[in-house]
Amino acid sequence: MCGRYVITKPVTKTKKYVKSSIKVDDNDNYNAHPYQNLPVIKAYTNGNTLENLKWGMVPIWAKKKEFKALINARIETINEKISFKKLIKVKRCIAIMDGFYEWKRTDNNKIPFYFQNQNKDMMFVAAIYDNNQFCLITEEADIKVKKIHHRQPVILKKEDIKNYLNLEIEGQQFLYARKKPNLEFYEISKDVNKPTNNNLSLIQKIN
Repeated sequence: MCGRYVITKPVTKTKKYVKSSIKVDDNDNYNAHPYQNLPVIKAYTNGNTLENLKWGMVPIWAKKKEFKALINARIETINEKISFKKLIKVKRCIAIMDGFYEWKRTDNNKIPFYFQNQNKDMMFVAAIYDNNQFCLITEEADIKVKKIHHRQPVILKKEDIKNYLNLEIEGQQFLYARKKPNLEFYEISKDVNKPTNNNLSLIQKIN
């Protein structure tokens, strides 16, 4: 599961990959969380755009008051689940982030860690969307990440952006076949636990 992440200067950092940005502020967000409007890359016939969608999807068939928004979709079942199987075919987008947070559970504690690309490049995370809402795709964690958590986002390399957004390419197969980036991670302060805390200190290494 991925439930919190960091994105800084989204407009500046995506200029190479989009034709335009639509109502996206070039601000820093060190504690991006569900139900916020967050920048994603979407494809149109005249080029890619950067625009804001709300993180967390409520399917049109669900009763909104009773249904908890879906923030993650498992790659393993994305072609089967009623909430996702059509969207992976026709409504793909890419969430952008500097890195993401995950928590290691111990007997009586949850310790936060910050994950980023080993080369410090921006992360492009496969996602799906509907009705101005989006959902991140996740997969089983690699051996290193499993030390902290059993799931991780499906992270694309910049060379994968065009192909993932190409709806003529089968989505699940493409994501399985892609080359995964190398990640690094370190322990951070528990200040990140509070969503209203939002500053650079959240990603500073401790211990």
